[in-house]
Amino acid sequence: MGELKDKAKGIGNEIVGNLKQAAGKISGDHRLQAEGIAQERKGEGQNLKGKVKGAIGDKV
Repeated sequence: MGELKDKAKGIGNEIVGNLKQAAGKISGDHRLQAEGIAQERKGEGQNLKGKVKGAIGDKV
């Protein structure tokens, strides 16, 4: 069960991160762009955590 929750959070953070990056590029706001990159990476980590949980069970 935790696997799906982590994957869902990860996908959400990746989407929001990509939107922040795009908004930062359009507006020229480099801080917003950097926040987007960081949030996307966070999402990738959460997604990976979910995959690991799925592979070895919810014992992580």
